[in-house]
Amino acid sequence: MVPSSIPAIADCRAAGTRSLANRQALFTAYSVALMFAGANVLAAVVNVSIDDASSSHLVLIPFISAALIYGDRATIFSSAAVPSRFGLALIATALIGVVVTTAYHPLSESPDALTLQVTALLLLWSGGFLLCYGVQAGRAALFPLLFLVLMIPIPHALLRVVIQLLTEGTSEVLAGLFALVGTPYLRHGAVFSFPGVSIRIADECSGIRSTISLIIVGAIAAKTCLARPWTRAVFAAALVAMSVVKNAIRIATLTLLAIHVDKGFLTGRLHQQGGIVFFLVTVMLLAPLLVMLRRSERVDDALQPPRPSFEIA
Repeated sequence: MVPSSIPAIADCRAAGTRSLANRQALFTAYSVALMFAGANVLAAVVNVSIDDASSSHLVLIPFISAALIYGDRATIFSSAAVPSRFGLALIATALIGVVVTTAYHPLSESPDALTLQVTALLLLWSGGFLLCYGVQAGRAALFPLLFLVLMIPIPHALLRVVIQLLTEGTSEVLAGLFALVGTPYLRHGAVFSFPGVSIRIADECSGIRSTISLIIVGAIAAKTCLARPWTRAVFAAALVAMSVVKNAIRIATLTLLAIHVDKGFLTGRLHQQGGIVFFLVTVMLLAPLLVMLRRSERVDDALQPPRPSFEIA
């Protein structure tokens, strides 16, 4: 009985391999067709990434998501099963959105039109993924699929709110830093005045670009290294807080150098290109927290009572 079952198993595996190959070919063709259909939208995303500092990350997101899917391909594509109706729902929603946006001119001409268009494009792509590979593969690829949300340009109203919050947070931390180092100042809102030097925390100084970069790096690190929702929540909160603190430290450093060394530091190369230095310092400060949270997960796992096992003799 055992030898005769071996060919049957081999036939099932071969059929599964052929089925996956057919799914991949279909999804590849669908993705290429979608790229051609949305070529104008993708070109607009590239242009926005070049022109707008707060959107410079947009072009990188699909490549990072593709790398995440490729790295976990064994788990994702081994779960390929019956096509999901939810995929059809996503595609239908996206098509309705495209029709409404095109027909209703105020939407098509709004400054957030690209946000709507990219959202529709991603819904179409995600729906095709679920149709080709099924809901189980979609669950296995949930993080890379949700990661694509970062490719959507932030709506202008929301962006203004985020920048305002970052600016206010930076101003408060900055006031604390100047008090800590004993530097006297006069403050009026976001304007700090010192003997011979005045600075204003403008929108350009909010740190929105580095904050988004930290969110991207932090999300990948949390997904890779952490497994518990509470540890990921703690790391996310620390990441946002450190982003504000990092921005305040950068401004405080430039201001103190301008006061005690040369005013040119406020407009020089360190001001224009020094953000990467403070970004790397922030990443290095967050790394020990990531290690501590990972160790706490291992301790929790070790303290968990062993699950009973049953053996059938």
